[in-house]
Amino acid sequence: MTFHIKTIGNNIDQIALAEVEAPFMVNEVEEEQADAFICRAQPFHNYTFSKKLLAIGRAGAGFNNIPIERCAQEGIVVFNAPGGNANAVKELVLGMMIFGTRNLEQANQWLRAQTGTDEEIDQRVEEAKKVFSGSELAGKTLGVIGLGNIGSRVANDARRLGMKVLGYDPYLSIEHAWNLSHHVKRVHQLTELLQKSDYITVHMPATPETQGLLNWANLSQCKKGVILLNYARDEISNKKDILRAIDAGIVKFFGTDFGSECFNNCAQVFLTPHLGGSTKEAGLNCTRMALDSVQTYLQTGEIINAVNFPRVTQELLSPYRITLINKNVPNVVAQISMAVAKENINIANIVNRGQGDYAYTLLDLDEQDEEKIKALIERFSKADNVVRVRLIKNKRGM
Repeated sequence: MTFHIKTIGNNIDQIALAEVEAPFMVNEVEEEQADAFICRAQPFHNYTFSKKLLAIGRAGAGFNNIPIERCAQEGIVVFNAPGGNANAVKELVLGMMIFGTRNLEQANQWLRAQTGTDEEIDQRVEEAKKVFSGSELAGKTLGVIGLGNIGSRVANDARRLGMKVLGYDPYLSIEHAWNLSHHVKRVHQLTELLQKSDYITVHMPATPETQGLLNWANLSQCKKGVILLNYARDEISNKKDILRAIDAGIVKFFGTDFGSECFNNCAQVFLTPHLGGSTKEAGLNCTRMALDSVQTYLQTGEIINAVNFPRVTQELLSPYRITLINKNVPNVVAQISMAVAKENINIANIVNRGQGDYAYTLLDLDEQDEEKIKALIERFSKADNVVRVRLIKNKRGM
């Protein structure tokens, strides 16, 4: 069986696409005939998905351009690439910490304005350079808000640069906790981090809880002269309050990856146009991750790195696997088992996990009779709480 993947929009890494091999084909069919999409920032909120579409792979960490709830309702699994651009963002953040504390932009502008011979300029430099002297990172305290893929890397490398690091993340996963240096001190109150940090960087997703996190109530607790960075999500910044904190002498420098007209005339704000994850390496990593997740799902039904369904993996050893996207309601597993029993089929393995309003089931069957399998598929297709049914044949198990 051949699976057709279609790229939607621009900036999809061509090296990663060229690595795709059979049974997968890329851009050989029209959109409505594709089994899966690979995209970056292409907006889908007003897009009508075909009934054939099984998956969307977002070659990046963010997925605000995709209606993930509607996709779940239509039985479309949406994957992203968490951590694929983490190193790129980390490097920019560390660079901006140095940039903001060493007064490099002002020093560059002053030096470019100097005229005369090199000897005359050098003499002026010796007289003026003290004006632009900054501070070293070593020995200073960095506060990292959010210790996921990016925040944990920033924290670990800041430690290697000789900094003291405080980390705050009420939702820290076990996986990311294992990757975090034991030298990073976790704090349980954001206030402690704000009051003790010379540098603060935010690496949290945009949620109702984090929207406007960089506001006056929080910034007013910071040390005077703090270096503040937001290379996560624009919604985290309360722009008026950040400007107020700059005017009050609390924030010495604010670096962010998101533009706003209100910042254009503030010399203490440095803007970059979404450059955090914009490297060739990050583009390749993210596309590979999205492709890997999509191909695994199409071929085995396993879900890894999905944003609208739980992680579900199980080695396929049986002749047939049925995957079910179903509403997350009570007694579904019992109903599935009863349906299988009515067809006199033995269940080899079953995994069912829910997330929000929907759940996902991997049902491996110890059965060779195709007629029985077809009858079971038909039974599931008519069930009220089932959104999508797929049949996967295990050629090695036949």
